[in-house]
Amino acid sequence: MRNAGRRAVLAALLAAMFTGGCAYHVAGRSQSLPPAIRTIAVPSFENTTTRYRVEQHLTEATIREFLARSTYHIVSDAAAADATVRGKVSAVETTPLLFDTTTGRPTAMLVTVRCQVWMEENATKKELFRNDNFLFRNQYEISTDVASFFEEQDPALDRLARDFSSRLVATILEGF
Repeated sequence: MRNAGRRAVLAALLAAMFTGGCAYHVAGRSQSLPPAIRTIAVPSFENTTTRYRVEQHLTEATIREFLARSTYHIVSDAAAADATVRGKVSAVETTPLLFDTTTGRPTAMLVTVRCQVWMEENATKKELFRNDNFLFRNQYEISTDVASFFEEQDPALDRLARDFSSRLVATILEGF
């Protein structure tokens, strides 16, 4: 009887080891979205700030990030999709962090973007993701040369949008 008890405990432990899973997974591999979602619409984000074209850069970068990180088909028309990601940019703030000691001009800025972002399954109108205060912050170096500073604005906005969308899409896909 003693051996039978040990065998039962051993069998239970082995079953627990092989059937139980931990909550960890490889980043970029988990999909928290329902399996019925195959097509995602990403219409242009709304911009309630005074920053020119920031919503266009964020939308384009979000589309590129979905295409790079997932197998979903991305479209701009919500009527042609299983789910829709929408965004509203509510704030873009820049704060100088470092200054050139000679000129006194900033050489590094902290950029903060605040958005409302949500994803909805189109057929059921079920909300799949929502963050009314999606906050993105990153530090960027800037040129102290006035002429090249203005030439850097679009590439800087592209870098910001790329970093923003990487975090946003990871948050949606991984369910964090």
